Amino acid sequence: MTYLCVHEWGRVAVGEGGFTRTQANALLAAARGHPSGGREGTRILEDHHKHLTAKQVVGVLAANGCGLEILPKIDPAAPDEDANTIRTRLVHMLDITLGLNLSTGHAAAMARQDETLLDILIRLFADCLLAEVRRGLPRRYAEHRDDLSALRGNMDVLRQFTFHAVRPDRLACRFDALEADTPLMRIMKACVVSLGRHARRMETQRQLAEIRYMLADIPDVPIRSLPWAQVRIDRSNRRWQRLFDLAALFLRRKWQATHHEDKAGEGISLLFPMNDLFEAYIAAQLRKALAGSCIKVVEQGGRRYCLGEWRDDANCSADLFQTKPDIILRGSDDRPFAIIDTKWKKLSADPLDRKHGMSQADVYQMMAYARLYDCKNLVLLYPSLPQQASAVRGVFGIAGGAERLSVTTVDLTAQANIVEDLLLLVDTTCRQLSSDTFRPESMQAA
Repeated sequence: MTYLCVHEWGRVAVGEGGFTRTQANALLAAARGHPSGGREGTRILEDHHKHLTAKQVVGVLAANGCGLEILPKIDPAAPDEDANTIRTRLVHMLDITLGLNLSTGHAAAMARQDETLLDILIRLFADCLLAEVRRGLPRRYAEHRDDLSALRGNMDVLRQFTFHAVRPDRLACRFDALEADTPLMRIMKACVVSLGRHARRMETQRQLAEIRYMLADIPDVPIRSLPWAQVRIDRSNRRWQRLFDLAALFLRRKWQATHHEDKAGEGISLLFPMNDLFEAYIAAQLRKALAGSCIKVVEQGGRRYCLGEWRDDANCSADLFQTKPDIILRGSDDRPFAIIDTKWKKLSADPLDRKHGMSQADVYQMMAYARLYDCKNLVLLYPSLPQQASAVRGVFGIAGGAERLSVTTVDLTAQANIVEDLLLLVDTTCRQLSSDTFRPESMQAA
């Protein structure tokens, strides 16, 4: 099997030293079938005959006999970082964003073992599921109807006096039985079967085989027919929540999920649009940073419209061109006092560039947010380049008003300090936070 690794915007050869044309076509087919791939899959991979070019999506594409891992890279022109270092960083971002509850040491240890992202997540799933299965399967009561020689439960009177009117040795019974064949366990079984085709480590394959043996009484269900809507997580099976989330990550079509491009489920893609992942990661870390305050972090909220029908005698009631700011910070009165827009791209390193590499479209977008949401604190947040600390790169005023636009960067390599960095950036760029009323208890103590 051929497994290769490439960075965002990087190239992988088709031919000598790379994938065969058949393998490349299989990967392109998986990209076309993924929801993030666009009409022809070109948002994930572009075919240039002798090489494939990765786009701004990270994760793993796997097909028959081949797999491609795409790792994040802020600056396409910068030298490549060590793959294990980047993979550790990516696993940490997914851990925070998806709520995988990995310990920092465990996540870093897995990422350093030259395993792909798919290997790491399959191994995590197998470790957790095997531990839970050994503790015991969640069960529930299911209603049964059967013809027995002795009464069990209640008698089905109608069936007894019609079908068994002349059979006193048979009793039509209705009863409840406690069994492990539940919608949750059918999903777990399907996930184990699917991942068994893609696990490369012998230890992981052994774990999945053991789990499959222990779930032998659970019927196999095609992935397209899994009963997702019937799963109920309550206090009796709360410990299975993380495993259910991981199974959804592997089997369901979401921006952070997978897609099987053929009916047999031989191909698998686990892809994350980097812009969306960066936004979700920053929002999750902001919630940690602002815990204990009265500040609410709202993702993709607002949803106000830009345009509507013109009227001479009344304000416009807009219903065209809806806006969805990446992150809105709301105070106790639910008014937006800060809007943060995340951008997964590098800022200019030229100290003489007054625009800092911001695009005109991004600035126009923030001006629209200021007008629509009556918000005076606006932040454009970018990832910093490797070896650069989090910082406020520039502060601008918007012409004709009192709004302030701050251009900031956050250091993703400083995983232990990112919460403090974000807290300091928010306090520096949002003037309303100067009052202790808005400041988290941790900042007041400092």
